[in-house]
Amino acid sequence: MPLTPLDIHNKEFNKGFRGYDEDEVNEFLDQVIKDYELVLREKKETEERLNEMKDRLGHFVNIEETLNKSIIIAQEAGEDVKRNAQKEAKLIIKEAEKNADRIVNESLSKARKIALEIEDLKKQSKVFRTRFKMLIEAQLDMLNTDDWDHLLEYEVDATELKIHEKEDSLA
Repeated sequence: MPLTPLDIHNKEFNKGFRGYDEDEVNEFLDQVIKDYELVLREKKETEERLNEMKDRLGHFVNIEETLNKSIIIAQEAGEDVKRNAQKEAKLIIKEAEKNADRIVNESLSKARKIALEIEDLKKQSKVFRTRFKMLIEAQLDMLNTDDWDHLLEYEVDATELKIHEKEDSLA
């Protein structure tokens, strides 16, 4: 057990025949007591500061742990968000590709249908042109025949037509 200043102060030395000067020893002991008390006080203050520092260190360790946990949680959340965004992007791309394929297929189908309709219209226009040409040629042939000239040679009396109309209505 360490000595206390009181132990030093109360220490009694045996007196021998030609011993030490008692005042000098007491004066030295008083100085030792003061120095020893100063050392003990400094030790106590140092222990108190050490305890304070331990408390503060514990507080900062807690803060550090909390921050580390927060960083880890934030990183995990960031990774989750990133993974979800990548999944969603893939789904959007797949959907867009499906829509693009559908649109392309529909467009190709419509283009084929229109091409077939164009071919059909071309055929119909050829048939129409041929028929129309034949009709016009037939009409021209009729105009070029001599029958027109014969029609002009006939003379019809309007009075005769009236008589024939009456006879037809009576019959």
